[in-house]
Amino acid sequence: MNKKYNKLILGILFDALGYVSIPFPPFDFVWAPLSAYLMTKLYKGKKGKIAAAVSFVEEALPFLDIVPTFTLMWLYTFVFSKEKSKNNFE
Repeated sequence: MNKKYNKLILGILFDALGYVSIPFPPFDFVWAPLSAYLMTKLYKGKKGKIAAAVSFVEEALPFLDIVPTFTLMWLYTFVFSKEKSKNNFE
């Protein structure tokens, strides 16, 4: 399996992990900064930093935990983005 689909699998896993905070809200204190960090590791450059900020805010604010930020970033990067940079495959 190539790196593109590995990122999708990891993204789905990270989005599912984010749902832990729905029944256990204190998990957000750990998960919000960790999700931002993981986003910068999965997606390099300016897009990764922006996605990390969005991920942090989405996880830190109540009631936004249902947004699958990692999966949406994968879709943006590999499906909707016209830019085919080498960063997409790191």
